[in-house]
Amino acid sequence: MNFKALFCPILAAAWVLPTLAYADGQNKLPLQTTPEDFYQPGTQPLPTKPGTDPPAPMDLFEVAPFSCAGCHLFEDDNNPDIETGPMNLWAAGMMAQSTRDPIWQAALTIANQDAEFSGEYCMRCHTPPGWGSGRSTNGVLEDLLDPDDFDGVNCNFCHRMVDPVASTENPSEDDLILQALIDAGTYPDPAHPGNGRFIFDPVDSRRGPLDDIYYNMHGSSQILVSPFHMESAQCASCHDLSNPVFELQDDGSYELTSYDAAHPTQNTYEMMPEQRTYSEWLASQFAKGGVQFDDGRFGGEHPTGNMQSCQDCHMPKASGANCAFWYLPDVGERETMSLHHFTGANSWVLGAVHDLYEPMYTSLTDQSVSDAKDRTVALMQAASDMDVTQNGSTITVRVTNWSGHKLPTGYPEGRRMWVNVKFYDESDVLIEEVGHYDYDTAELELEGTKIYEMLRGIDADVAEATGLPEGETLHLVLANVILKDNRIPPVGFTNEEFEAIQASPVNYTYENGQHWDDTIVAIPSGAAKAVVGLLHQTTTKEYIEFLRDENVTDDKGQIAYDAWVAHGKSAPITMDLVEIDLETISNPADLDMDGDVDVDDILLLLGDFGCTGSCIGDVNEDGVVDVSDILDLLAAWTV
Repeated sequence: MNFKALFCPILAAAWVLPTLAYADGQNKLPLQTTPEDFYQPGTQPLPTKPGTDPPAPMDLFEVAPFSCAGCHLFEDDNNPDIETGPMNLWAAGMMAQSTRDPIWQAALTIANQDAEFSGEYCMRCHTPPGWGSGRSTNGVLEDLLDPDDFDGVNCNFCHRMVDPVASTENPSEDDLILQALIDAGTYPDPAHPGNGRFIFDPVDSRRGPLDDIYYNMHGSSQILVSPFHMESAQCASCHDLSNPVFELQDDGSYELTSYDAAHPTQNTYEMMPEQRTYSEWLASQFAKGGVQFDDGRFGGEHPTGNMQSCQDCHMPKASGANCAFWYLPDVGERETMSLHHFTGANSWVLGAVHDLYEPMYTSLTDQSVSDAKDRTVALMQAASDMDVTQNGSTITVRVTNWSGHKLPTGYPEGRRMWVNVKFYDESDVLIEEVGHYDYDTAELELEGTKIYEMLRGIDADVAEATGLPEGETLHLVLANVILKDNRIPPVGFTNEEFEAIQASPVNYTYENGQHWDDTIVAIPSGAAKAVVGLLHQTTTKEYIEFLRDENVTDDKGQIAYDAWVAHGKSAPITMDLVEIDLETISNPADLDMDGDVDVDDILLLLGDFGCTGSCIGDVNEDGVVDVSDILDLLAAWTV
């Protein structure tokens, strides 16, 4: 009996392959893609053990809650400082719950509606043990996955990953594995490690960075020392993604490839970019030598403060134990060990998973979810600094990116960061707000608000092929145009490097090395104080409604929407908050605040002529700089 299905109504949803009809009467979706369209090199499902004759099948992936919990999910009442159990922390993160994520499940349905078998490509990274075991070949969540595959990116999978780059520092067993892929023609180009092109050991050997394991309590499994597990390259497989359905053209556009055929090249930079988190890091100062932080930023007990790898920030160091038997001779505690937090920017979905699934399967508790939320907020607050200065009749809000990638980065749909400014008078009465967010309706005031985001669309050719309208879209699999990308680059970036990795700003400009952005906001009359916030939201109202309304197959969109509502509608988290007292503006026509209304002020106004919204030259504060403002300024002329 499938007990998980009894407890999880999500697993019991029926799947019917849809045919979508649009206004023109033509049934154009899903695209008639096949699994071959999404083929990627690397270890293929159900590999055989290299060097065996006759070929022996791979060892099955162990199920984390049952094989690892005995030693690595622990609390110690006699030593409350021992709170570093790897599985405790892993379970309270999106890596562990990547298959149970209701947003991903809803997006998976839409992907399959848009392009047949595209869900199989998504499953590579959201349930790699299920994919590697050959249980996701049609991309449909319920059809072939074993209930235990819902443990997501589990312990056994990560600790069986193999470095794609041969090295004498790696286990000697890796040579056979890499050679077997070369012989089979599936060895991935190490220069393009994304798109789920991971390599894993078909033998259940456990790899990790520690070279002083005294006891092997893993049964017949070997413990192999793997430096790869401390390198950012291990994260590249699933955090650098491109859509192989599209191919880059000489003019910079992306066109649909031929159906039922792998992409013409292994070069992921010749496919439509979706996420470039690893490549962004690779082009940053973090990868080029590190960034020194002396303020304990990103937490943990880093021995030098020089942050370089993904692990430095997302698996902070701490003293403690990684095994429940830490008290045995020759085991003990460790001064610095990598905590298995894997904290990211997702601020609400973990709580939704906790509600939707029984704790016996997720290992989540109210406390672990709360602690994970606190870690997410702390990480996001460490990722940026904000400075606010007054310059005459305006304030300048500078947001500086201290993360190792764009801010924000990762999955583009429904994620955004923005600047909120509130102006108060001397009695602390709010007189104006820029970037207002309504927590009841989950709506953001867009007019005049600086929003950092990536917006994508479809061109005329894809519109013709799909029946969807040309322009901005949330159909991830079908998007082939980047309409906007003003996300802040990391320290050390150059435009040349970002162009090479398809991460250039779009409809925005950053100079080489500029890892900050300025927003100028006009100060309204009577303002004595400004309170400025930098906010980040995981899932917008527009995206969650898209997942609900576009679903014609199952109820996963509705389930995701209901979870979103139940968890505060993905209320934004505050990354930075600055309060500044303002110099009094005695005359709104004194734009440069030098005490006189003179030619300098009219030059500022003329430079702002035609501006709408929050504008310096809007003397009469009617929302537009026009002739009436010139007349008001001339009436106040003092020279």
